[in-house]
Amino acid sequence: MTNIRQLTPELAKRAQKELGEVPERIDADIQQLRDWVLKQPHLNARTDDQFLVAFLRGCKYSVEKAKHKLDSYYAMRGAVPELYKDRFVNDAAIDILRSGVYLPLPKPIAPDGPRIHLARYGVYDSSKYSMSDVIKVRTMLGEIQFREDDNAMIMGFMEVIDFKGIGAAHIFQFNAVLVKKVAVLGDKAWPYRPKGFHFINTPSSCEKVMNIAKSMMSEKIKKRFHMHPNLESLYKHIPKESLPAEYGGSNGTLEDGINTWEKKVLSYKEYFEEEAKYGTNEKLRRGSPVNSESLFGIDGSFRKLDID
Repeated sequence: MTNIRQLTPELAKRAQKELGEVPERIDADIQQLRDWVLKQPHLNARTDDQFLVAFLRGCKYSVEKAKHKLDSYYAMRGAVPELYKDRFVNDAAIDILRSGVYLPLPKPIAPDGPRIHLARYGVYDSSKYSMSDVIKVRTMLGEIQFREDDNAMIMGFMEVIDFKGIGAAHIFQFNAVLVKKVAVLGDKAWPYRPKGFHFINTPSSCEKVMNIAKSMMSEKIKKRFHMHPNLESLYKHIPKESLPAEYGGSNGTLEDGINTWEKKVLSYKEYFEEEAKYGTNEKLRRGSPVNSESLFGIDGSFRKLDID
């Protein structure tokens, strides 16, 4: 019997309807994916049930797609070192977390609905941290969700991106190459699905950056970008009560959310130390190696973007 968390009745029904999850077949599907991982000479991966089922759910139980996504998930570590090198629960990670720059909210939209994420890129200290430092912490929170957040893994997530407080220093850190890499990670490596990106408080100075970022997304993701002139417009897509108190809702406060996630991340300290040993050895891969060039069509070097 698999060692995975039991779903709530609402989510179990959704998993069967939306993802084609067949409870009687989960054991066999997980075992098939695990057997494949263990036969790959280039791949050193986690193989526990809860981790593997995240990839199966993220790929609607296509074992072939799950193999590909899981392989990409680990190959990205060598291809995107700015997000995965020295990715530990340390003072910098906790400091970034405490700024509240990125926060999955406590309650999903409904018991069988998507998780809501809040991103506030104007609140982190741009004199101390880079955009890649911030996104590195975001990947850590994402990996905890892969293991623990059944709503996100089955129903996906909706993200509110609040640009309030964005200054010239934040905009100067915008890196087109990094945005492209994150877009590919989201598409090819992370096993959960975005249901919509909702932008609020977008200053005109960000419009050029937004257009560049959007140009790097797949058509499917572009259609999920929504710009809102005010909160009333946002409430038409995300119910007011599903947002934090600071946004007029009743889904906790930012401070409570930050405290909850700080405790959670600290409890994963050893997990992320252990993570450093997982990845791919491209020299042992059968066929062409996977690197920045093959994944992104770029040389992977950092280039600053000219923003007038």
